[in-house]
Amino acid sequence: MKYRLTFCISIALHLLLAGNAYAEKADSEKQIEISAIKSEDDDIKQIKTFTGNVVLIQGTLILKGTKLVVTTSPDGWEFATLYAPAGGLATMRQKRDGGPDLWMEGEASDKITYDQKTSVSKLFSNAKVRRLTGTKITDDATGAYLSYNGQSEVITGANNESGESKPGEGRVKVVIQPHNHPDAKDNK
Repeated sequence: MKYRLTFCISIALHLLLAGNAYAEKADSEKQIEISAIKSEDDDIKQIKTFTGNVVLIQGTLILKGTKLVVTTSPDGWEFATLYAPAGGLATMRQKRDGGPDLWMEGEASDKITYDQKTSVSKLFSNAKVRRLTGTKITDDATGAYLSYNGQSEVITGANNESGESKPGEGRVKVVIQPHNHPDAKDNK
């Protein structure tokens, strides 16, 4: 019985974490637009800092928070750290490939980092990631730390903000909604 339960949980997590739809592939090739109340651009260090009601848009990817620090690597890739406002949330939303109305949303009460080169977002503190079809939530994960790979659509969770699960810390929670399958038979 214990083996069967472990097997069922393993299959459920595999279905959640290895979805067949990916983040909008064209996003990584689009320009990045950032709006804020204040900005500072240090060309020598390749660091751009934006503060006050910050919004970053790159294709269908939208990040919102109170402060954004963007660094540029020598090969031209951008790495962004978005901070949540005091008592609020840093948020992100991105369209997924594989259908006309598939989305991913995330939020965190500390910060969200986004690596343009790898399409990996990391959410720190009270993190939440949801997959949606239209406005309907299809899958949902929460934890102290979540990582979302926009290319492979893999969500990794940990019970500690360091990204490593530690005994005695909180828990990661995953909710998988039932999916309708066209070949399912009615067994009444």
